[in-house]
Parts: sequence; C-alpha cells; structure tokens
Amino acid sequence: MQTILGSGGAIGVELAKALRNFTNEIRLVSRNPEKVNPTDELMPADLLKSADVQKAVHGSEVVYLTVGLPYSLKVWEENWPILMENVVNACIKNNSKLVFFDNIYMYDASCLNRMTEETPINPPSKKGKVRNEVVEMILEKTREGKLTALIARSADFYGPNVKGTSMLTEMVFKPLSTGKKANWMGNVNCKHSFTYTPDAGKATALLGNTEDAYNQVWHLPTASDPFTGKEWIVAISKEMGVKPDYRVASKFIVKIMGWFMPIMKEMIEMLYQYEQDYVFDSSKFEQRFDFESTPYLTGIKKIVESDYK
Repeated sequence: MQTILGSGGAIGVELAKALRNFTNEIRLVSRNPEKVNPTDELMPADLLKSADVQKAVHGSEVVYLTVGLPYSLKVWEENWPILMENVVNACIKNNSKLVFFDNIYMYDASCLNRMTEETPINPPSKKGKVRNEVVEMILEKTREGKLTALIARSADFYGPNVKGTSMLTEMVFKPLSTGKKANWMGNVNCKHSFTYTPDAGKATALLGNTEDAYNQVWHLPTASDPFTGKEWIVAISKEMGVKPDYRVASKFIVKIMGWFMPIMKEMIEMLYQYEQDYVFDSSKFEQRFDFESTPYLTGIKKIVESDYK
C-alpha cells in the first residue's frame, strides 16, 4: 500500500496518476477524498488528529505528504508542527517510509539565482521558518535512524487543472483568458522557474519507489533557463491569441491590495522571490533518472489546451 496524505491538491492528483506505474494499492487521504484511479482506496481523515493519521498510515509501505494548508502564516504556525508530528510518529510506528513534498522557502534569499540541494538554509520569511522547522522534524528522526524519509522540493508550480494554488495561473493565465491584463509582482525582468505539475507527480512517485533515493533532498525536475516575468506573459498571451498586456504590482501596491485581499497580505513577505532571478536547478534528479523536464512552451500549450479552450 502507498498512501497520499493530502490527495486532493494539484500535486496529490498528479502523484496518484503516476503511482499506477508502481502499484495498484493506492490510498487517498484527505477531508473529502475523491478517486483518481478506479482502484483507489478512499479514507477521509483530519491530519491534525493523531488517531486519524495513525489509521491512514497503517499498512502503508510508503507515505507521501503533499498537503497544502491555507496560505496563512497563522494557520501554518499553528497547524504545520502538529500535522508533521502526527505524520512522523505514524510513519515510525508503522515502519512506513515518508516522502515530503516541499518548497524552497527555507533557502537563503541571496542564493536564489541557482538553487540546488546544497543551497544554504537561512529562512528569510516567517513562512520559511515554519517550513524549515517541519523539515527538521523529519531530518532529526532520519539522523537518529528511526525514520526513512526523503524531501522532494519543487519551485513554484504550474500545470493543467491547478486551482487557486499557482501564482502563474492566478496572475497570468486566468486574467488573460478573460480579457484582462496579466499581473506580475516585483521585477518583470527577473527570471522565474516554475515546476510543471505532471513532471512533479511522476518524479515524486519515482523517488518514492527508488530505494537509494531515501535520506536525501531532491529537487524535482524543472526546465532550465526560465523565462523572465515579461517573457512568461508574452509566451502565454501568444498561445492564447491575446495581447500581452500586463501591470506590475510593486511592494506598495501589494500592501494596499492586502487591505482587501487576505492572500495578497500573505504575499508581502514573499516578494523577495520576485525581485531577483529565481532559478531552480534540478540536474541532480535529471542525471540520476535520465528524466527530461517538460519545456516551458510545451507546458504552456498543454495548459491552454486543457483549461482555456
């Protein structure tokens, strides 16, 4: 049995599809799980409740944690440590391997121009400190030999059927598709990597089913030489057949928007990622598994075909 905790999100769905290449025994766990594959086992659970997590993990060879909590610092600070403690304890008790789908929030802000698995850890934001805290909960148990686990890190992501969780979808694809201007935060001339969600799902499944991949950090496959913000907007506009009109939201504008839109208030401390080149290096994964990341123009084409035609 391989179990996905947080199965309803964009990554959980792509992961469930990809796991069919390795097993027909897949358990999907969330508050209201829905089948991705015909043979999926569904288990409703509240991951903040230890008993629910123990039940969800029981009998699992591999557990994938792909939960996306609401994008709120208050929620993260309150819930992530509880959730992670429940999951780690359940995996140890059931002798299950753990795969944690992670982001790059804990990396030093001065080192974003070529992020690798060796990039220094120095969280520049409060959300980054929370992510680093829960990762350390995993690593501590692996160092003690009590847990077998791996960390699978992604850049910001984009892909088909991504609802409410992709900056590129919300700020570029959606407004352009409805005749509005695209939006960009920070500097539109800075490069920004995005991980394609089907690639992330396939790669996470592959890592979880590769014995020697454990007790390491892996960057999930992401196309190299990313576009600048302006180039992203132009490429998406061209594929949609619309004008590449856009506006840039400065830090001041984002603060004002935060008065009316809670999500924008949460973005203020993360603006540093859009004020400099943000380049994600996944060569370790690609060399180990001979994996070719989806080119950006191909990803854009598939998203437009899937979601906007």
